[in-house]
Amino acid sequence: MPGSPSSSWALYRARFSSIFQNADTSVLVAFWLFGLINNVLYVIILSAAQDLVGSDVPKGLVLLADVLPSFLTKLIAPYFIHKVPYWLRVIAFVAASSLGMFMLALTPPEKSVGVKLAGVIFASLSSGAGELSFLGLTHYYGHLSLAAWGSGTGAAGLVGAGLYVMFTDWIGFSVRHSLLASAFLPVIMLISFFLVLPRGPLRQGSGTKDYGIISDRDLGRDGVEDGLPAVNATSSLLAPESRATSSILETDKADALRKLGANFRRARSLFLPYMLPLLLVYVAEYTINQGVSPTLLFPLESTPFKEYRDFYPMYGFLYQLGVFVSRSSIAFIRIKHLYFPSLLQVGNLVVLTLHALLPFLPSVYLVFIIIFWEGLLGGAVYVNTFAEIMQNVPISDREFSLGATSVSDSGGICIASFISMAMEVRLCNWQVQHGRDWCKKIQVS
Repeated sequence: MPGSPSSSWALYRARFSSIFQNADTSVLVAFWLFGLINNVLYVIILSAAQDLVGSDVPKGLVLLADVLPSFLTKLIAPYFIHKVPYWLRVIAFVAASSLGMFMLALTPPEKSVGVKLAGVIFASLSSGAGELSFLGLTHYYGHLSLAAWGSGTGAAGLVGAGLYVMFTDWIGFSVRHSLLASAFLPVIMLISFFLVLPRGPLRQGSGTKDYGIISDRDLGRDGVEDGLPAVNATSSLLAPESRATSSILETDKADALRKLGANFRRARSLFLPYMLPLLLVYVAEYTINQGVSPTLLFPLESTPFKEYRDFYPMYGFLYQLGVFVSRSSIAFIRIKHLYFPSLLQVGNLVVLTLHALLPFLPSVYLVFIIIFWEGLLGGAVYVNTFAEIMQNVPISDREFSLGATSVSDSGGICIASFISMAMEVRLCNWQVQHGRDWCKKIQVS
C-alpha cells in the first residue's frame, strides 16, 4: 500500500542499494578512516581544552592554537602542495600529529600552558594539510569517497568527544593517560593509505597531468653537443646552454605566475556560493562551543553531573553527535541552499548567548537539544558545500576548488576563537556579578 511504513522502507532500501551498488568497499573504508583519524585528535584537544587550561584561561585560546596553523596551511598549501606526492604527505601528517599529542600528554600540569599549546599547533598543522589533501584526493575516487570522508569526519567528532568523556568521566582515566593513548591513533592513517586504499585511480589520474614538452630545437641542440670534442664540453655547458636554461627558467616562472593568478581567480569565484556560508556557520558554531558553552551551567542537583567540569565535555559530545548524523546523510539528503542552515546557526548563537546572560531555559536538557541541533546544522553545511562543488565545478577545476574551499571552515573557526576568548570572559564575569560563580569552579587537571 502506497505510503505505508513497509512500502516506504522498501523504497528507502532500494535507494540505499542503488547508491552503493557499484561502490568499491575499500575506497569507502579508506576515506572513512582518513576523515576519522585526520579530525579525531582535533576533537580530543577541544574536548580537553577545559582540563588543559582551567577556568582562568579562555578556551578560545586553545581553539586558536588548534585552528590557526590549520587555517594558514589551507590558505597557502593549495598553491604548492600538489608537488608533494600523497604517500609522503601521509607520513608527514602522522609524524606531526603524533608528536603534538605526545607533547600534550607528557607535559606536567604545573608546566607552562605554552608547551601544551605548541603540541596543539603540531596537531593542527597536520589536520589542516590533511584535510585539503584528502579532499583533493576525492577527485580521483568519485562522489562516494567524499560521502565516506564526510561521514568519517563526523564520526571523528563523535568518537573523539565520546572517548574523552568515557575515559575521564566514566572509567576514571587521568587526562594525561587519555591523551597519551590518542597519540597512537594516527598510525591508522598509514594503514588506510598504504594497505586499504586502491592506488590505481590515483596513479591513472596523476599520469594525466600536464608536463612541459621539450622542443625539437632543444633536442637538436643536445644532439650537436653530443658531437662536440671533450675539450669544448665545459665551455659549451657554461656558455650557450646557460642562456637557454635561463630562458627556460623565465618561461617556467611566467607559467607559474599565470597559474597562480588563475587559481586566485578560481578562489574568488568560489567565495559567495560556497566559502561564505561555510565560513558563517563555523563562526557561529565555534563561538557557541568555545565562548558560550563553558558558561551554560546549572545547579548540579538539577543535572546528571557531579562536577561543573562535566558540562563542557558533554556539550562537545552532543555537538559532535549531531555533526556525525548530518555528515553521514549526504548520500540521502541534499541541501542546495547553503545560506539557510547557516543563518539558523546564527540563531542558535543568539539564543544560547541570551540564556547565558539572562537564564530562561528551565533545564539543561533543553540546552542538550539545542547543542545537538547546532551539530546537525554545522555538519550539513560542511558536507553539502563540498557536494555542491563536486556537482557544479568543472572537473579541471575541481581538485583545486575542494582544497581551496576548505579554508573557510578554518577561517571561520579562527574568527570564532578571537570572539570566544572575549565572550567567555565577559559572560563568566557577568554571571559572577549576578550570583552565579559556577564558571570559576573549574581547575586545571
